[in-house]
Amino acid sequence: MPVIAILRHGQASFGTDDYDRLSDLGRIQAQVAGQELARRGLRSPVLVSGSLLRQRDTAAIAGAQLDVELSVIDPRFDEFDAHQAVDAHLGRVGATDGMSSREFQSHLDDVMSVWMTQGDERWAAFVDAAMAALADVAADLPSGRDAVVTTSAGVTAAITGRLLGSDSAGVIALNRVSVNASITTVVSGSRGLSLVTFNDHAHILGASVDGVPLLTNR
Repeated sequence: MPVIAILRHGQASFGTDDYDRLSDLGRIQAQVAGQELARRGLRSPVLVSGSLLRQRDTAAIAGAQLDVELSVIDPRFDEFDAHQAVDAHLGRVGATDGMSSREFQSHLDDVMSVWMTQGDERWAAFVDAAMAALADVAADLPSGRDAVVTTSAGVTAAITGRLLGSDSAGVIALNRVSVNASITTVVSGSRGLSLVTFNDHAHILGASVDGVPLLTNR
């Protein structure tokens, strides 16, 4: 049964002018996640990524530990623009500038709640695209091979929520607790895609570099 490991990108550069860039810590997280994936013995994994820089860089770093190169870039695994969404929700461009991570997450929860409870077509399209991309990965896998998909928290929460049949509150909760460089596992079988694990981060739990914990959410 093919295994698809969905890897959240390492820590990006929240609070800087270029969020879509791995921080130094994020690069280490990606390397550690790659080592964990190698330990799991995935079968000649096909490496897939969204098109965002933080996703592609995570794929390259993790892939080096697996001795595989990025072979498929699929923008359907791209994250929605959370900063733009919160700015629009607050009615001002640049409203997120200088926000703490906790404050930003609170506003993001509100945005996602509005999208889902009001049936916003953008959210439905986002989830449908992510699910279709994942189904295509499974369908295109050569016999006897697994896959690693590098993406983001919102995509992972959307996929997990759909597979579990979660309501809007459940999806928001999944997104809120997502850990950088965590691994969510899906298998593909005769009944379609099934969730095995969500947000596994044992590989970075308790680890640190120069006294800085590897465990981060944003």
